[in-house]
Amino acid sequence: MFRRLTAIVALILLAGLAWLAWYASTPATTTAPFPVEFSIAPGSHLRSAAQDFESHGLIRHPTAFVVLGRLLGQAGKIKAGSYMASKPLSPYQLLNKVTLGETLLAKATVIEGWSFRQMRAALDGNPRLKHETAGLSDAEILAAIGASEKHPEGLFFPDTYYFDPGSSDLNIYRRAYHTMAATLAGAWPDRAAGLPYATPYQALIMASIVEKETGAPDERPLIAAVFLNRLRIGMRLQTDPTVIYGLGERYDGNLRKVDLLADTAYNSYTRAGLPPTPIALPSAEAIGAVLHPEDSKALYFVAKGGGRHQFSNTLEEHNRAVNRYQRGGKG
Repeated sequence: MFRRLTAIVALILLAGLAWLAWYASTPATTTAPFPVEFSIAPGSHLRSAAQDFESHGLIRHPTAFVVLGRLLGQAGKIKAGSYMASKPLSPYQLLNKVTLGETLLAKATVIEGWSFRQMRAALDGNPRLKHETAGLSDAEILAAIGASEKHPEGLFFPDTYYFDPGSSDLNIYRRAYHTMAATLAGAWPDRAAGLPYATPYQALIMASIVEKETGAPDERPLIAAVFLNRLRIGMRLQTDPTVIYGLGERYDGNLRKVDLLADTAYNSYTRAGLPPTPIALPSAEAIGAVLHPEDSKALYFVAKGGGRHQFSNTLEEHNRAVNRYQRGGKG
């Protein structure tokens, strides 16, 4: 009798394990529309997560899911975050996904050439970020991320940043700030000899100007050479983007002669040398161009269409180029 009972119990256990093995490897057949996004809140237990998975149509039999997790030693390893199932998953696949932390990442893209004001507007408008900078001044944001600088322009690296939905926007600022600092620090020691930049920050200022002046990426080293040549002979940089930056919100899309004559700290027509801060967020390529400019004697350039420029060594050559490309003359 005892042997028979033991055999029955063993058969039941084997049948149960066989069913659990089938359950673990078989995607649930539900009417849930895929892809399915779901979240696990911080501090959630496997049982509450299993019930949530059932409500999303990801699994059936949540108790069996909990048993599976405990048998595999993964019950206490689920990770909070946002997830996406692009197709039906087996309970075993789903358990692996949430214990490995394969979260669905949101993204925020910061474009090279943007001003810090544009960067703030983009992050403020990102619905998947937690907006902890709302109401903070630029200086307060810098302090919150541990930056020592007082002016934010140019300090943040343009890139696409991935994050868990609900993350603080301060994390994006912090990552972009440290990425820019690391990029500049890595490029500075290998710079070309004889450059007139006393500090990496001065190179960053020039890189921001090159970024704003460049329509064709391959022209960056040549445009950097033009501004470098102007600095070396004491010629004013005479670049419109600095004037526009100095105008701030007063700029309406049209740059007038009166704007070029109105002196501000950023007017490179009225003041010699570099402006006091960067005027935009420069790319790694712009930084590289400034630290490794092309070997050229060019002092001038004029737009000739298609985002490209005609470069000239002398004012006489430049005037002919202006007549040809801007005034419709034959040059």
